[in-house]
Order: sequence, then structure tokens, then C-alpha cells
Amino acid sequence: MSVLGSFSLKGKMALVTGGAGLYGRQIVRALAEAGAKTFAASRGLEALRAFTAHLAADGLDVTALRVDQGDERSVLDLRDEIMKRAGGLDVLVNNAVLRPMKKGFSDEAAAFAESMKVNATGLFVITRAMGDVMAARGGGSIINIGSIHGMIGPDPPIYEGTEMHGFYPDYFFHKGGMINFTRFMASYYGARGVRCNCVSPGGFRTDKMPEAFVRNYSRRTFLGRLAGDTDLMGVVVFLASDASSYITGANIAVDGGYTAK
Repeated sequence: MSVLGSFSLKGKMALVTGGAGLYGRQIVRALAEAGAKTFAASRGLEALRAFTAHLAADGLDVTALRVDQGDERSVLDLRDEIMKRAGGLDVLVNNAVLRPMKKGFSDEAAAFAESMKVNATGLFVITRAMGDVMAARGGGSIINIGSIHGMIGPDPPIYEGTEMHGFYPDYFFHKGGMINFTRFMASYYGARGVRCNCVSPGGFRTDKMPEAFVRNYSRRTFLGRLAGDTDLMGVVVFLASDASSYITGANIAVDGGYTAK
């Protein structure tokens, strides 16, 4: 196989959770453009169907399915539906995330528990369910979408001149845990040919961000900008494909150099 051919996902089946989110949209498109039959799953099925219909119009093979990652029965139903439709799975991208702690550090403990139900327990449940499917087939790739906030603490200066802050304890807790969970799963499934890696993005620029935050954050990176709507596509296809066949247990920061300072 040529080196460029090793990046192809033709003939592979992929699942992306949180498929209609900011990162999810580019991840789903990237996998489909690389040739994978791609399933995009989230709780908001209506929005997801509208998005996948747009991709289908571009000739991409993408199917919208519903899943509630906080409900184990919903996860197992999703697994069974994928088995029925595709007969197996080669790639899982864990991109779903719940952000219930709107009050940050002062929020109720119940909000923290709600976050963990999806972002910790739910992550384990769906990874085990889909990982076992891949292991039974003799291989596959699990890609966890983490965050640089799983690697570093809050950086108050980037919020100066805004009403924003970075003190969301649940997010830092579960994104930090995701990195070591990645290593655990890489060890657990390695002998059966299933790789597991983590991608830790930096901030994603949106139209709702105050200009002061955009300036502060951009100065904090080597590349002088926040992430955009294509910046995760290449690394996800790489980790999903045979081009990364000897990489597992890794955490790759995709942050414009933010964490390298």
C-alpha cells in the first residue's frame, strides 16, 4: 500500500458521538470524505438529520442515529443498530460532551454528578460496548476527543476584559481523566488489535466569543489564532486510518502551540 493509500478509510465503518457539535461536524465530514461509512449519533436527532442530509447532498455516506450517552440501554441499542446496518465497526470517535455546570465552581453538586454520568460513566459504557465489537472483529481505532483543559489548569489572563472565566471543575476533571482512560483502553484492547488515542484540541473560535478573548487567547498560541472548522480533520483521519497503525495510548494536542509554551 502507498503511503497516501494508508490514509484511506474506504470500506471502514465509523461512529462519531456528538456528531452535530462544533467539533463533531468537521469530524463526521472528514471520516466520510476519507471513505468511511459514517454514523453520526447524538441526543438531538433533528439537528443531526439536517446536518447529515447536507453531507448526503455532497455524495457522502453518513447516517444520523440517536443516542443518549447517559443511558446505558440507549448506548446498547445504538450498538445493535450499527451491527444491523453495517455488521461491525472499525472506528469510534468519542466526541459527545455535556456541559451542565453553568455556574462554574459555585454550581450544585448535582450538576457535577450529571456531568459525570455522561462524560465519565457514559464514556466508559460506550467505549466498552463499541470496543468489544471492534475487538471481536480483530481490530479498530478508538479516538477520544479531549481538551487542553485535561492537560493544564485554567488560565485567567485569557479572560481579561470579558465576563468569561474558565473555572468549570467538571470539564477539567473529566477531560483530564479521559487522557489516562485512553491509556487504560489502549492497554486493555491492544492485544486484540484495537488502538486507542486521544486528541486534545485548543479553543475553537465562534462568532459568540468577545473580541477581547479572541485577542488574549490568540496571543497565547504560537500560531496566533484559535482553532477553526477544519483543524481536527487531518488528525482524526490519521488516527482512524492504517497510517497510524503503530500509535496507541497517545495524546495529541491540536492547539496551535498553546500547551507548548
